[in-house]
Amino acid sequence: MPLTRAAIAVLLATAFSAQAETISEQPYPGTIVLKVDASNFAQQIFRVRQTIPARPGKLTLLYPQWVVANHGPSGALNQFAGLKASANGKPLEWKRDPLNVWAFAIDVPADASAVDVEFQYLSPIEANQGRTTFTADILGVQWQSLALYPAGYRSRDITVQPNLTVPPGWQFGSALETAARVGDEIAFKPLDLETLLDSPLFAGRYFRRIDLDPGAKVPVHLNVVADSAEQLAATPEQIAPHRALVQQAYKLFDSKHYRHYDFLFAISDEFGGIGREHHESSENGVKTGYFTEWAKYEARRELLAHEFAHSWNGKFRRPAGQDVPNFNTPLDNSLLWVYEGQTQYWGAVLAARAGLISAEHTRDLLAASAARLDNVKGREWRAVQDTTYDPIVNARRPQVWNNWQRGEDYYQEGQLIWLDADTQIRELSGGKRSLDDFARAFFGVDDGVHVAKHYTFDDVVAALNAVQPYDWAQFLRSRVDGHGPGAPLDGLARSGWKLVYTDQQTPFLKAQEEQSKSANFQYSLGFSVGAEGKLEAFQWEGVGFKAGMSGGSTLLAVNGRAYKPELLRAAVSAAREGKEPIQLLVKKGALYQTYALDYHGGLKYPRLERVKGAPDRLEAILRPLK
Repeated sequence: MPLTRAAIAVLLATAFSAQAETISEQPYPGTIVLKVDASNFAQQIFRVRQTIPARPGKLTLLYPQWVVANHGPSGALNQFAGLKASANGKPLEWKRDPLNVWAFAIDVPADASAVDVEFQYLSPIEANQGRTTFTADILGVQWQSLALYPAGYRSRDITVQPNLTVPPGWQFGSALETAARVGDEIAFKPLDLETLLDSPLFAGRYFRRIDLDPGAKVPVHLNVVADSAEQLAATPEQIAPHRALVQQAYKLFDSKHYRHYDFLFAISDEFGGIGREHHESSENGVKTGYFTEWAKYEARRELLAHEFAHSWNGKFRRPAGQDVPNFNTPLDNSLLWVYEGQTQYWGAVLAARAGLISAEHTRDLLAASAARLDNVKGREWRAVQDTTYDPIVNARRPQVWNNWQRGEDYYQEGQLIWLDADTQIRELSGGKRSLDDFARAFFGVDDGVHVAKHYTFDDVVAALNAVQPYDWAQFLRSRVDGHGPGAPLDGLARSGWKLVYTDQQTPFLKAQEEQSKSANFQYSLGFSVGAEGKLEAFQWEGVGFKAGMSGGSTLLAVNGRAYKPELLRAAVSAAREGKEPIQLLVKKGALYQTYALDYHGGLKYPRLERVKGAPDRLEAILRPLK
């Protein structure tokens, strides 16, 4: 019986899979020389040349598919162009694998000892093309977009010598070790491919390097690039909490797992925002005003604390399912509620302990997060455990009905779960132990070692039991596999606080709303109104949903008057004392429609309120370590 086309495809896929899984235990012979010309800031084009040692015969080159710390197969293959190969100056043909489009096959001739390849990485120029990584003033080098590598070897067994040309006069920050710099051409010391792709670089026309641990043998630097020199103007009072962050992290984790650490920090309205962890550095990008409007943008300061904590959680200690041979092998994300969820917790705690964010405002942020999660209807069908696969399923694309579909809730719900665990330990031990003790024991092992140490769920449970005996397996599984109703708020109650709703926003959350140019009616009308009246963030089966409203709409009028946020707030408040519905005129496409919202519950905004008579464990958690 002849094979069908589908059967042939399955056989070919199986054959390729088997081939891809054959990984040599030997180092790749020779050193790959990588040269990246990133001097063309006018057109945002990276030009790449590589010399790859090779033996005669078949050579398969891979373009990285699984981006470092992005949790999904999101490599920018669509921005890869102009691939050419040659050996001894003679052109070679290449062929893309039909079932694995990230793989390129080349026949290496008998007289060749190396293959030269060249290509371009076309950095996005407009927002709809992807995140901007290159502007007239700032350059972000993410090596996974700028290198091909040979299949069949472990990334850590492939040696690369990277070189970079930056625009004239630009300075840079990176965890990479510099071998030499001549003008704008930089040669870095050879290193393994895994470490290279985990060591990005920020360069800029306007650059400042701030020492966050003066005199230390293991230095930590804040490398700042910005749209203008003005944005670099950090005062001593602003630098102080960043230095305190380093010290609070050391007191928490009781170890250092890097040779030196470099915060790469962009302050820009043009360079794409980012928060991405690396073992010896992190990529951080915020809008302008971080230093120049210090009080206004307090909430942004948790970013650096979160990414710094990742050097211990996620990079030094990694889930066992993330122990893969190369960047084209799928990752098991099932423990992201530890990797990211606990880091979300430590990021908030460290930011508060360091004084980057006040304890009061940390509580406000926690209230906002708890309220959102407590009102996620999607937990009726989808556990937070399943959201760990969302970077693969959804690839971080916008969702139609996020409240029902759920996104990457393992971040913020993970934070609540670990608050729950921390307060449980504190309660059971009579205040003698806490999750801080877990952090020191679990992340503080092998001080000075910067090779990844992997863990399983059972390892996490065992470490918790070593701190405080309890049925931690059941504790954790019930929370990550459960469906509610409501978010896991036991940790809040045990910390001495409870989530409540009032008709007045806290000043801090009100300021956050004003900065985002939105108006939050999530817990009253069941939606938010963005800039220019855009309706968004609908609650599934909320008031607006039940009335037939949806996203992709613009709110034009409230009770016959042109929409303004304060007008809608006033209408919601007035409806509390009356019986008439709130009339909303909405435009969707070419259609205009009036919706009558029969809602009389008043405005509702989240905040935390003290539980009378209960110990304030949250205050103890956020208090700086001595």
